[in-house]
Amino acid sequence: MWKQLSVALAFACAVPSPVATAADEAEPRLVGSATCRACHPIEADHWAQTVHARVFEGAPRGAREERSCEACHGPGATHVADPQRADAIRRFTRESREAVATLNGVCLDCHRGGERIHWLGSTHEREDLACSDCHNPMAEVSAEGLQREASVDRTCFSCHPQQRVEFRKRSHMPLHEGAIRCADCHNPHGSATDPLLRGMSVNAVCTPCHADKRGPFLWEHPPVQESCLHCHLPHGSNHESLLTSPRPFLCQQCHSQVSFSHPNDLLTRGNLADGPVPDVRLGVRSCTNCHAQIHGSNHPSGVRFHR
Repeated sequence: MWKQLSVALAFACAVPSPVATAADEAEPRLVGSATCRACHPIEADHWAQTVHARVFEGAPRGAREERSCEACHGPGATHVADPQRADAIRRFTRESREAVATLNGVCLDCHRGGERIHWLGSTHEREDLACSDCHNPMAEVSAEGLQREASVDRTCFSCHPQQRVEFRKRSHMPLHEGAIRCADCHNPHGSATDPLLRGMSVNAVCTPCHADKRGPFLWEHPPVQESCLHCHLPHGSNHESLLTSPRPFLCQQCHSQVSFSHPNDLLTRGNLADGPVPDVRLGVRSCTNCHAQIHGSNHPSGVRFHR
Protein backbone atom coordinates (compact mmCIF):
# COMPACT_ATOMS: atom_id res chain seq x y z
CA MET A 1 0.00 0.00 0.00
CA TRP A 2 2.75 2.43 0.97
CA LYS A 3 4.69 1.52 -2.16
CA GLN A 4 1.68 2.30 -4.38
CA LEU A 5 1.14 5.64 -2.59
CA SER A 6 4.79 6.62 -3.06
CA VAL A 7 4.60 5.86 -6.79
CA ALA A 8 1.42 7.95 -7.08
CA LEU A 9 3.00 10.91 -5.30
CA ALA A 10 6.12 10.73 -7.46
CA PHE A 11 3.99 10.66 -10.61
CA ALA A 12 1.95 13.64 -9.41
CA CYS A 13 5.10 15.68 -8.75
CA ALA A 14 6.61 14.76 -12.11
CA VAL A 15 3.58 15.75 -14.20
CA PRO A 16 3.19 19.55 -14.65
CA SER A 17 0.00 20.99 -13.23
CA PRO A 18 -2.47 22.08 -15.94
CA VAL A 19 -3.31 25.18 -13.87
CA ALA A 20 0.35 26.22 -13.62
CA THR A 21 0.84 25.71 -17.35
CA ALA A 22 -2.19 27.89 -18.15
CA ALA A 23 -0.87 30.61 -15.86
CA ASP A 24 2.52 30.50 -17.55
CA GLU A 25 0.90 30.83 -20.95
CA ALA A 26 -1.18 33.78 -19.69
CA GLU A 27 1.92 35.65 -18.46
CA PRO A 28 2.38 38.80 -20.65
CA ARG A 29 5.41 38.73 -22.93
CA LEU A 30 8.01 41.42 -23.56
CA VAL A 31 7.79 43.09 -26.95
CA GLY A 32 10.89 45.31 -26.88
CA SER A 33 11.32 49.07 -27.00
CA ALA A 34 11.30 49.11 -30.86
CA THR A 35 7.65 48.04 -30.79
CA CYS A 36 6.87 50.81 -28.29
CA ARG A 37 8.56 53.46 -30.42
CA ALA A 38 6.63 52.38 -33.49
CA CYS A 39 3.33 53.44 -31.90
CA HIS A 40 4.62 56.18 -29.60
CA PRO A 41 7.19 58.17 -31.65
CA ILE A 42 6.62 61.52 -29.90
CA GLU A 43 6.98 60.01 -26.44
CA ALA A 44 10.05 58.11 -27.62
CA ASP A 45 11.70 61.30 -28.90
CA HIS A 46 11.10 63.06 -25.57
CA TRP A 47 12.23 59.99 -23.62
CA ALA A 48 15.51 59.81 -25.58
CA GLN A 49 16.65 63.11 -24.01
CA THR A 50 16.27 61.96 -20.41
CA VAL A 51 18.81 60.50 -18.02
CA HIS A 52 16.63 57.38 -17.81
CA ALA A 53 17.06 56.76 -21.54
CA ARG A 54 20.80 57.36 -21.39
CA VAL A 55 21.12 54.73 -18.67
CA PHE A 56 18.55 52.19 -19.85
CA GLU A 57 19.56 52.35 -23.50
CA GLY A 58 23.26 53.10 -23.16
CA ALA A 59 24.52 51.48 -19.97
CA PRO A 60 21.86 49.30 -18.31
CA ARG A 61 22.83 48.13 -14.84
CA GLY A 62 20.84 44.93 -14.88
CA ALA A 63 18.23 42.80 -16.60
CA ARG A 64 15.41 45.11 -15.64
CA GLU A 65 16.97 48.25 -17.12
CA GLU A 66 17.67 46.33 -20.33
CA ARG A 67 13.89 46.15 -20.83
CA SER A 68 13.85 49.92 -21.43
CA CYS A 69 10.17 51.02 -21.66
CA GLU A 70 8.93 47.76 -20.17
CA ALA A 71 11.19 48.16 -17.14
CA CYS A 72 8.63 50.58 -15.71
CA HIS A 73 5.47 50.02 -17.74
CA GLY A 74 5.59 46.22 -17.57
CA PRO A 75 5.37 43.63 -20.39
CA GLY A 76 3.69 45.10 -23.45
CA ALA A 77 2.28 42.08 -25.34
CA THR A 78 -1.22 42.46 -23.91
CA HIS A 79 -1.19 46.18 -24.65
CA VAL A 80 -0.12 45.56 -28.26
CA ALA A 81 -2.91 43.03 -28.69
CA ASP A 82 -5.56 45.35 -27.20
CA PRO A 83 -4.38 49.00 -26.90
CA GLN A 84 -7.79 50.13 -25.59
CA ARG A 85 -7.67 47.83 -22.60
CA ALA A 86 -7.07 50.05 -19.55
CA ASP A 87 -5.24 47.47 -17.45
CA ALA A 88 -3.13 46.03 -20.27
CA ILE A 89 -0.07 48.07 -19.26
CA ARG A 90 1.02 50.16 -16.30
CA ARG A 91 0.02 53.81 -16.72
CA PHE A 92 1.59 56.50 -14.51
CA THR A 93 -1.43 58.79 -14.55
CA ARG A 94 -4.33 59.59 -12.27
CA GLU A 95 -6.51 57.51 -14.61
CA SER A 96 -4.49 54.39 -13.79
CA ARG A 97 -6.40 51.56 -12.16
CA GLU A 98 -3.39 50.66 -10.03
CA ALA A 99 -2.98 52.11 -6.55
CA VAL A 100 -0.69 55.11 -6.13
CA ALA A 101 1.44 53.11 -3.68
CA THR A 102 1.96 50.45 -6.38
CA LEU A 103 3.03 53.02 -8.97
CA ASN A 104 5.35 54.72 -6.49
CA GLY A 105 6.82 51.34 -5.65
CA VAL A 106 8.07 51.02 -9.23
CA CYS A 107 10.02 54.28 -8.84
CA LEU A 108 11.24 53.45 -5.36
CA ASP A 109 12.68 50.15 -6.55
CA CYS A 110 15.52 52.21 -8.04
CA HIS A 111 15.19 55.49 -6.11
CA ARG A 112 15.06 54.33 -2.51
CA GLY A 113 17.16 55.65 0.33
CA GLY A 114 18.94 59.00 0.38
CA GLU A 115 16.46 61.88 0.48
CA ARG A 116 13.60 59.40 0.21
CA ILE A 117 14.43 57.62 3.45
CA HIS A 118 11.52 59.41 5.18
CA TRP A 119 9.04 59.05 2.28
CA LEU A 120 6.91 56.40 4.00
CA GLY A 121 4.73 58.21 6.52
CA SER A 122 5.58 61.68 5.20
CA THR A 123 2.94 64.33 4.57
CA HIS A 124 3.03 63.84 0.80
CA GLU A 125 2.86 60.05 1.09
CA ARG A 126 -0.12 60.26 3.47
CA GLU A 127 -1.87 62.58 1.00
CA ASP A 128 -1.51 59.84 -1.66
CA LEU A 129 0.84 61.90 -3.80
CA ALA A 130 2.32 60.01 -6.73
CA CYS A 131 5.89 60.42 -7.95
CA SER A 132 4.45 61.28 -11.37
CA ASP A 133 2.48 64.17 -9.85
CA CYS A 134 5.76 66.05 -9.44
CA HIS A 135 8.10 64.30 -11.88
CA ASN A 136 7.90 63.60 -15.60
CA PRO A 137 10.31 60.73 -16.26
CA MET A 138 9.43 60.78 -19.97
CA ALA A 139 10.71 64.28 -20.82
CA GLU A 140 13.51 66.69 -19.93
CA VAL A 141 11.24 69.60 -18.95
CA SER A 142 13.42 70.89 -16.10
CA ALA A 143 17.16 71.41 -15.80
CA GLU A 144 17.40 68.69 -13.15
CA GLY A 145 15.28 66.13 -11.36
CA LEU A 146 12.89 65.47 -14.27
CA GLN A 147 10.35 67.87 -12.73
CA ARG A 148 6.92 68.25 -14.30
CA GLU A 149 7.52 72.02 -14.48
CA ALA A 150 10.58 74.03 -15.45
CA SER A 151 11.78 74.28 -11.83
CA VAL A 152 11.15 72.72 -8.45
CA ASP A 153 9.46 75.94 -7.29
CA ARG A 154 6.91 75.94 -10.12
CA THR A 155 6.27 72.27 -9.43
CA CYS A 156 5.55 73.02 -5.77
CA PHE A 157 3.36 76.03 -6.58
CA SER A 158 1.04 73.87 -8.68
CA CYS A 159 -0.28 72.45 -5.39
CA HIS A 160 0.66 75.32 -3.02
CA PRO A 161 -0.86 78.52 -4.48
CA GLN A 162 -0.98 80.22 -1.06
CA GLN A 163 2.80 80.07 -0.82
CA ARG A 164 3.10 81.47 -4.35
CA VAL A 165 1.11 84.53 -3.22
CA GLU A 166 3.21 84.96 -0.08
CA PHE A 167 6.43 85.03 -2.09
CA ARG A 168 4.99 87.97 -4.05
CA LYS A 169 4.40 90.12 -0.97
CA ARG A 170 6.32 93.31 -0.18
CA SER A 171 8.84 91.57 2.06
CA HIS A 172 9.65 88.04 0.97
CA MET A 173 12.33 85.41 0.80
CA PRO A 174 14.30 85.83 -2.47
CA LEU A 175 12.85 82.80 -4.22
CA HIS A 176 11.63 84.53 -7.37
CA GLU A 177 15.00 86.29 -7.56
CA GLY A 178 16.68 82.91 -7.78
CA ALA A 179 18.60 83.07 -4.49
CA ILE A 180 16.79 80.14 -2.87
CA ARG A 181 14.45 77.29 -3.82
CA CYS A 182 11.62 75.56 -1.96
CA ALA A 183 13.86 72.50 -1.69
CA ASP A 184 16.50 74.49 0.22
CA CYS A 185 14.23 74.54 3.28
CA HIS A 186 11.90 71.61 2.56
CA ASN A 187 12.52 68.04 1.49
CA PRO A 188 9.50 67.11 -0.66
CA HIS A 189 10.37 63.41 -0.38
CA GLY A 190 9.92 63.38 3.38
CA SER A 191 11.49 64.42 6.66
CA ALA A 192 10.98 63.93 10.38
CA THR A 193 8.71 67.00 10.54
CA ASP A 194 5.21 67.58 9.17
CA PRO A 195 6.19 70.66 7.09
CA LEU A 196 8.90 68.50 5.50
CA LEU A 197 11.65 70.72 6.91
CA ARG A 198 15.26 69.90 6.21
CA GLY A 199 16.01 70.37 9.92
CA MET A 200 14.48 69.12 13.14
CA SER A 201 13.02 72.58 13.86
CA VAL A 202 12.29 75.90 12.18
CA ASN A 203 15.32 77.49 13.82
CA ALA A 204 17.57 74.69 12.54
CA VAL A 205 16.46 75.59 9.00
CA CYS A 206 16.76 79.38 9.38
CA THR A 207 20.06 79.75 11.23
CA PRO A 208 22.41 78.22 8.60
CA CYS A 209 21.69 81.34 6.50
CA HIS A 210 21.08 83.69 9.44
CA ALA A 211 24.06 82.62 11.55
CA ASP A 212 24.18 85.91 13.50
CA LYS A 213 20.80 85.02 15.00
CA ARG A 214 21.82 81.52 16.06
CA GLY A 215 23.42 82.15 19.44
CA PRO A 216 23.92 80.97 22.10
CA PHE A 217 23.87 84.44 23.63
CA LEU A 218 24.76 85.68 27.09
CA TRP A 219 21.32 87.27 27.20
CA GLU A 220 18.71 85.19 25.40
CA HIS A 221 15.37 86.41 24.04
CA PRO A 222 13.06 83.44 24.83
CA PRO A 223 10.74 83.65 21.78
CA VAL A 224 13.79 83.74 19.49
CA GLN A 225 15.09 80.52 21.00
CA GLU A 226 11.69 78.81 20.70
CA SER A 227 10.88 79.57 17.06
CA CYS A 228 11.62 82.22 14.48
CA LEU A 229 7.94 81.98 13.49
CA HIS A 230 6.87 83.77 16.68
CA CYS A 231 7.84 87.01 14.95
CA HIS A 232 8.50 86.18 11.29
CA LEU A 233 6.57 84.58 8.45
CA PRO A 234 8.68 82.07 6.51
CA HIS A 235 7.67 82.93 2.94
CA GLY A 236 6.57 86.54 2.76
CA SER A 237 4.85 89.40 4.57
CA ASN A 238 3.60 92.90 3.85
CA HIS A 239 5.57 94.12 6.86
CA GLU A 240 9.31 94.70 6.97
CA SER A 241 11.67 91.77 7.56
CA LEU A 242 8.84 89.26 7.07
CA LEU A 243 7.32 90.27 10.44
CA THR A 244 3.93 88.85 11.39
CA SER A 245 2.75 92.39 12.35
CA PRO A 246 4.38 95.83 12.39
CA ARG A 247 6.42 97.14 15.27
CA PRO A 248 5.67 98.11 18.01
CA PHE A 249 2.40 96.16 17.75
CA LEU A 250 4.41 92.96 17.41
CA CYS A 251 6.44 93.62 20.56
CA GLN A 252 3.39 94.66 22.56
CA GLN A 253 1.77 91.30 22.02
CA CYS A 254 4.07 90.19 24.87
CA HIS A 255 5.31 93.49 26.38
CA SER A 256 2.58 95.94 27.33
CA GLN A 257 2.51 98.47 30.21
CA VAL A 258 5.06 96.60 32.29
CA SER A 259 6.45 99.77 33.85
CA PHE A 260 5.06 103.26 34.43
CA SER A 261 8.53 104.73 33.87
CA HIS A 262 8.96 103.10 30.48
CA PRO A 263 7.22 104.53 27.38
CA ASN A 264 5.62 101.28 26.32
CA ASP A 265 1.97 101.95 27.09
CA LEU A 266 -0.37 100.02 24.82
CA LEU A 267 -0.71 101.45 21.33
CA THR A 268 -3.67 100.73 19.07
CA ARG A 269 -4.91 101.65 15.59
CA GLY A 270 -6.18 104.93 17.03
CA ASN A 271 -2.60 105.96 17.67
CA LEU A 272 -1.64 105.71 13.99
CA ALA A 273 -0.87 108.89 12.08
CA ASP A 274 -4.42 109.09 10.68
CA GLY A 275 -6.08 108.12 14.00
CA PRO A 276 -7.79 110.32 16.58
CA VAL A 277 -4.82 110.14 18.98
CA PRO A 278 -1.67 109.93 16.82
CA ASP A 279 1.49 108.83 18.62
CA VAL A 280 4.99 109.54 17.33
CA ARG A 281 6.12 106.03 18.27
CA LEU A 282 3.99 104.69 15.45
CA GLY A 283 5.48 107.11 12.97
CA VAL A 284 9.25 107.14 13.11
CA ARG A 285 10.15 104.97 16.08
CA SER A 286 9.97 101.37 17.20
CA CYS A 287 11.08 99.25 20.12
CA THR A 288 14.18 98.12 18.25
CA ASN A 289 15.45 101.71 17.99
CA CYS A 290 16.66 101.16 21.55
CA HIS A 291 16.51 97.35 21.91
CA ALA A 292 18.69 96.90 18.84
CA GLN A 293 20.00 93.40 19.64
CA ILE A 294 16.54 91.91 19.89
CA HIS A 295 17.63 88.41 18.87
CA GLY A 296 20.10 88.23 21.76
CA SER A 297 23.09 90.01 23.22
CA ASN A 298 26.58 89.01 24.35
CA HIS A 299 27.34 92.38 25.92
CA PRO A 300 27.75 92.34 29.73
CA SER A 301 25.20 95.18 29.91
CA GLY A 302 22.90 93.73 27.29
CA VAL A 303 20.23 92.35 29.58
CA ARG A 304 17.64 94.60 27.88
CA PHE A 305 19.14 93.97 24.42
CA HIS A 306 20.25 97.60 24.16
CA ARG A 307 23.75 96.63 23.00
